[in-house]
Amino acid sequence: MGSRRRARECALQILVGLDWSGHAPDAAIEHYWSLFAGERPAAFEDIHQTSSRLVRGVVAHRDEIDARLVRSSHNWRLERMSVVDRNILRMAIYELEHRPERVPWKVVLNEAIEIAKKFGSDDSSMFINGVLHPIAQETLGKRGGRGGRPRSPRAVSSAKSPSGSGGADPAGS
Repeated sequence: MGSRRRARECALQILVGLDWSGHAPDAAIEHYWSLFAGERPAAFEDIHQTSSRLVRGVVAHRDEIDARLVRSSHNWRLERMSVVDRNILRMAIYELEHRPERVPWKVVLNEAIEIAKKFGSDDSSMFINGVLHPIAQETLGKRGGRGGRPRSPRAVSSAKSPSGSGGADPAGS
């Protein structure tokens, strides 16, 4: 696994912890690394720095990211999304719209989907793809199409078909 993927996974775990604890971001980052990092991977400094920047960026733009997420996830309330899905989406939206060093939209979507397959429910990857794809389209339109227009959500991911189990609950249920 690459150091960028590992950094995103660590950032997700820290963000989920922040949702539950309400601690300050820097305290949560240090707490995570003191308890859960285990042995230091070869690229520890890069992973630590990248995950910390992601966490701080998501927290700094959280209100705007959450508003964007609510507008884009029709028929879903933010609090009804699983904490994992919600934080994967927050991180991806931050990377698409706010990260100073631009990440290609295909990389952002693919990473979010792959992390959802690892940490989310059976339906998470499809849910993440369905919510992020229109956001990527709109973001690209605002930037003049950097990297081409995203294709249909099915073309972006090989997400599993819905199994009827797990996943976030729709607002109406």
